[in-house]
Amino acid sequence: MLDNDYRSLFDLTGQVILLTGGGGFLGSEFAKGYAASGADLAILDIDEDSCESVARKIANEYGIRATGFTCDISNSASVVNAIEAIKAKFTKIDVLHNNAANQALGLTNEFASYEDYSLGDWRRVVEVDLQGMFLITQAVGGSMVQDGIKGSILQTSSIYGALAPDNRIYQDAKYETKNICSPAVYSVVKAGSEGLVRWLSTYWAESGIRVNALVPGGVESKQNDIFKQQYANRVPLGRMATAGEVVGAAIFLASNAASYITGQSIFVDGGLSTW
Repeated sequence: MLDNDYRSLFDLTGQVILLTGGGGFLGSEFAKGYAASGADLAILDIDEDSCESVARKIANEYGIRATGFTCDISNSASVVNAIEAIKAKFTKIDVLHNNAANQALGLTNEFASYEDYSLGDWRRVVEVDLQGMFLITQAVGGSMVQDGIKGSILQTSSIYGALAPDNRIYQDAKYETKNICSPAVYSVVKAGSEGLVRWLSTYWAESGIRVNALVPGGVESKQNDIFKQQYANRVPLGRMATAGEVVGAAIFLASNAASYITGQSIFVDGGLSTW
C-alpha cells in the first residue's frame, strides 16, 4: 500500500532484485535502470564472465551492491544452489525479473523453417525459456512467501506471445550475417510464460506478491537496415524500440508505483499491437 509521498513511487532503494539473463543485451540495460533507481542486484546468467562484468560495472557506476551468479536456470539443482548463494549474500530477494532466454546457446539452427526445425532445438528453447521460468519462479516465489516478503515478479515476454509475426517483414532480413525469422517455438514459450504469469498472480495474491509480464516489441540491435525499415512500417510510432525504452516499464512494475497491478501484460511496442 502507498502513502501520500508520491516522490518515492519509483524509488527502489533497499530492494534486492534478482535479474536473470542479466549479462545479455537487454539484461544489462535492465540492470542499469534498477541500479540507477537505488536497488541492489543479484545478476544471474549462464555466462560467468558476462554477469560478473555487468555487476562490477554497475556497482562502480551507481554505488550499489551488485554480484554476478552463474546458473543454468533449466537445471533445478543449479537454481537451488544459486538462490541459496544469493540469499547468503543479500539476505533476501524483493524482486525477481525473469529475463533469461536461450539466445541460441546449444541450438543447431535457431532460424530454421517450421518444416525443418529440429526437435532438439525445440526442447532446448522450452527447457530454458519455459521450464527455466517455472524453476526460478518456484524457488524465488517460495522464498518470498517463507520470508513474508510482499515482492514483485516480472517476466520478459514478447509481442509474439500474443500476436502472430507478420512474416513479410522478415523478407531479406538479417541479424549480423544470419537470415532471420521468428520461430514457432518462440511464440509458444512466450505465450506459455504469460499464462504462468496470470496463474501465479492469483496463486500468490494472498501473500502480497505481484506477478506481471513485460511485453516488448522489436528492439533495435544488430538487424540489417532492410528489417529495421520493414518492421518500422508496421509500427504506429514508425521505428523499433531502443533497449533503454523498455527499462522504464520494468522499473515501474518492480516499484511501489505498480502496487495494485498484478496478472497483467504491459506492452511496450510503439503501438504495434493496436494495428
